[in-house]
Amino acid sequence: MAILGSYIVPHPPLIIPEIGEGEEKKIQRTVDSYENVAKEIGELKPDTIIVISPHSIMYQDYIHISPGEKTFGDFEKYGQPRVGMTVSYDTELVSLIEEEIKEMNVSAGTLGEQDKALDHGTMIPLYFVNKYYKDYKVIRIGISGLTLKEHYAFGMCIKEAVEKAGRNAVIIASGDLSHRLKKSGPYDFAPEGPQFDARVTMGMAGADFKDFLDYSEEFCDAAGECGHRGFVIMAGALDRTAVDTEFLSYEGPFGVGYAVCKYRTKGEDQSRNFLDQYMDEKKAELEAIREKEDAYVKLARRSLESFLLRRCKLQTPEDLAPEFTEKKAGVFVSIKKDGRLRGCMGTIKPVENCVADEIINNALAAGFGDTRFNALKEHELDEIQISVDVLGEPEKVDSVDMLDPQKYGVIVGMGCAEGLLLPNLEGITTVEQQVAIALQKAGIPKTSGFEIKRFEVERHV
Repeated sequence: MAILGSYIVPHPPLIIPEIGEGEEKKIQRTVDSYENVAKEIGELKPDTIIVISPHSIMYQDYIHISPGEKTFGDFEKYGQPRVGMTVSYDTELVSLIEEEIKEMNVSAGTLGEQDKALDHGTMIPLYFVNKYYKDYKVIRIGISGLTLKEHYAFGMCIKEAVEKAGRNAVIIASGDLSHRLKKSGPYDFAPEGPQFDARVTMGMAGADFKDFLDYSEEFCDAAGECGHRGFVIMAGALDRTAVDTEFLSYEGPFGVGYAVCKYRTKGEDQSRNFLDQYMDEKKAELEAIREKEDAYVKLARRSLESFLLRRCKLQTPEDLAPEFTEKKAGVFVSIKKDGRLRGCMGTIKPVENCVADEIINNALAAGFGDTRFNALKEHELDEIQISVDVLGEPEKVDSVDMLDPQKYGVIVGMGCAEGLLLPNLEGITTVEQQVAIALQKAGIPKTSGFEIKRFEVERHV
């Protein structure tokens, strides 16, 4: 008893004939692929269908599993209230998954359900399955803002629970690809849109689940993708499993990418331990980065280590070069983990006696005082990347034409409110983006009269 197969499918509402009213014919390859998947699931006759939907309950720091015995959903919001379904949940398997996530210390579970009704990301695949098979129970799972490796680990918990429960199960990872393939699409065009779709479909077709783990947050956001985290959960549920892969179709006539891919399991394959491989590679990369850290970054790291390992603030070292002890400047310290921001704090103008003290204090503020994140933990010291930005003197600009998001940081101000954004940040490519984010940080309305200053930085990594 185990996972028999897994399927990646999209969920455009118009693929339902009652909603599309003929428009579904424009994605006929997707319709045909859906029928192929549904027929195969009907032939497999699983006890349980596990559906992963980005439109289920979503939290930033918690993967949600729908609780309860059963629930109902319909397509009323798409004009078809008579098209709907009732499903029964596999409560026993849900309980076993919860046991596994506690063991693996994954932030997930059945708490905090805000809406019991089925979402369209769950109903659309089940609409097709129900044509061929109905004798199944369901587990509905959302995605979260947690890292990709945490989603993969959650998938591994699903695998263990299915085997312990003695279930025959299939997984449906319901998710569209980029929503930015065309100017006429939902979110306008972005070059990252077709880039994302080309890369992820290649990974699907080759069952290259390790590559699924290696997408940056900035790239996924810029692509306007929908289903990637669900695909990663599915990949985790197939960890150390051999698969036969059949990539059925890809199309995107409406500016949104729709892909359908099938994976039939065929026993163990210990070489497909992709999370372990990914973690080993990242560890080697971080070790290489740490060996190349310059004196500014080493000082910031020493500050964090002193606080975490010795529970005391680092005193200004006596062996520092004069540039650290004889110069004053504003300093920002940024901490990243798994390619995502883990903390960033700094000073626009110097408040300490020297750059060294500015770095020591702002490293502590980034690690323990950035209220957007939990305080840094000792075990994370080997997992973080640090950068230090030493700010040049800000100068007032009369026009946004004098800005360049790659070269200059910006400070926007009105009254006592000030917002700063550093230069050369991943995902920030235009002056408009840069100024808008700085205004948001300061709480200044875009329509207000505000002052803009620019500054250059010395970036140390």
